Amino acid sequence: MAARRARAADPRAGFRAAEPGPAVPQGLLRAARKSGQLNLSGRGLGEVPQHIWRINLDTPEEAHQNLSFGAADRWWEQTDLTKLLLASNKLQSLSEDIRLLPALTVLDVHDNQLTSLPSALGQLENLQKLDVSHNKLISIPEELLQLSCLKSLLLQHNELSHLPDGFGQLVALEELDLSNNRLTDIPTSFALLINLVRLNLACNQLKNLPADISAMKSLRQLDCTKNYLETVPPKLATMASLEQLYLRKNKLRSLPEFPSCKLLKELHAGENQIEILNAENLKHLSSLSVLELRDNKIKSVPDEITLLQKLERLDLANNDISRLPYTMGNLPQLKFLSLEGNPLRTIRRDLLQKGTQELLKYLRSKIQDDVTSPGGEPPVTAMTLPSESRVNMHAITSLKLLEYSEKQAAVIPDEMFDAVGSHRVATVNFSKNQLNEVPPRIVELKDSVCDVNLGFNRISSLSSEFCMLHKLAHLDIRNNFLTTLPEEMEALTQLQVINLSFNRFKAFPSVLYRIVTLETILLSNNQVGSIDPLQLKKMERLGTLDLQNNDLLQVPPELGNCENLRTLLLEGNPFRTPRAAVLAKGTAAVLEYLRSRIPT
Repeated sequence: MAARRARAADPRAGFRAAEPGPAVPQGLLRAARKSGQLNLSGRGLGEVPQHIWRINLDTPEEAHQNLSFGAADRWWEQTDLTKLLLASNKLQSLSEDIRLLPALTVLDVHDNQLTSLPSALGQLENLQKLDVSHNKLISIPEELLQLSCLKSLLLQHNELSHLPDGFGQLVALEELDLSNNRLTDIPTSFALLINLVRLNLACNQLKNLPADISAMKSLRQLDCTKNYLETVPPKLATMASLEQLYLRKNKLRSLPEFPSCKLLKELHAGENQIEILNAENLKHLSSLSVLELRDNKIKSVPDEITLLQKLERLDLANNDISRLPYTMGNLPQLKFLSLEGNPLRTIRRDLLQKGTQELLKYLRSKIQDDVTSPGGEPPVTAMTLPSESRVNMHAITSLKLLEYSEKQAAVIPDEMFDAVGSHRVATVNFSKNQLNEVPPRIVELKDSVCDVNLGFNRISSLSSEFCMLHKLAHLDIRNNFLTTLPEEMEALTQLQVINLSFNRFKAFPSVLYRIVTLETILLSNNQVGSIDPLQLKKMERLGTLDLQNNDLLQVPPELGNCENLRTLLLEGNPFRTPRAAVLAKGTAAVLEYLRSRIPT
């Protein structure tokens, strides 16, 4: 009793300097011995008091006192501690004595100041959930990989730059959160995590994903938001259990095809550099309800979008889409459609602001106008594939458009050209096929055609006959196999825009210097090694020159004299100067920098 009086005399006894922060109330400890659960979150603890680690070993303090125990207080019948919550304290380390709590199934130390974890963690063989998120961890001890029962491991918001190679030993894992760290790669042993359901890799520095990740047969949710991914391994598309895939804020130029992802419900790929949306990307996604592709560079939407019969949300805002398949109006479940920030020619801006249902109603009303031939053909329905539709006479007569795109065709059928007859066609779109050459009969349109799109084919050369299209103003032949252009192209005296991106040019095509009407040259993603600034200066109308991702080892200072250039894109080349910081300031700053380096 004297001891009790002494303690009562000093109410600050629990707060002496020797104590690591506030004392733990005895009532909490008593309750923990009964329930097996102890919550010490948010108590300002600088370290965990020793008696917490020994809670199941030491005789409780009250047992030493002459107190009468009721049936409810029989401490010798205590329960082993299974759940310990230490979140939101000021802990900088955990003691190796944590091994004295072998029955723990849940350990939560999130929101502390831990820089490392004790190797003794590996001895907690019953541990099922470990939350060490929101700390300052630089590495993970190898011993952690011995936790064969661990189902949930939360490591988000730390400072991890690598993971142990043997990470795949945690075969029981169902949930793994590694978001907001500094990871640059993922161990290939991840393939062994065959029970993993949720994997969060968002906000790291990953440039690629190992193809072995596709072995995670149980994975339902994969989040790779905000990394540096330029591609996604094709094998990812074989993950049959995947339901949610987040690829936002990366550097993707295309989407994978998804032949096996029959259960995929949500695909988020906004804020990338995707230029093309293929039929192949979409046609297998029969369960998809959310498709988010905002802030990309998508030019067109394939008719196959209408196969996504369960689609509820479609976000295509801030792309380069100029026209939509009217059959989108027939998507039965669509509740939200965002299209703002696109150069749509066929839809008035005020209509976009009236909401999804009005927009769908408008699209449905236009399907009737888009009927393919005047011979009483049925209208195109949501399930009609483009390959099944006949020649679109409405497009030829009203829109002056000859279109045969996304058919994977090796040749353009003669009936397409036959249908033109005496009609004057201004625009030709034969993109996204398997053409090995420019269709010879295109020359028949030389007196009227001014816009030709042959992008995404397999064309390795342009014929000299093609150069007879003397009214040509826009030529899009990106994503082909071109290495040179014919000298006869000099005859295209009205050509204003040419897109040669994603071809195989090793040199800047010299004939372009002689087409003085050119205003835009897009030559990114080739292997061009040099440019002639004196020749470029003569091209007085040239306002846009895109040479991103080529093999330029140096940028000639004289390029700075090309003051007509409003847009000059040079990123992704191996030259050392101008440095990235100068490039980031924009075209005017780059030209000024180059001029300053011209030898006097």
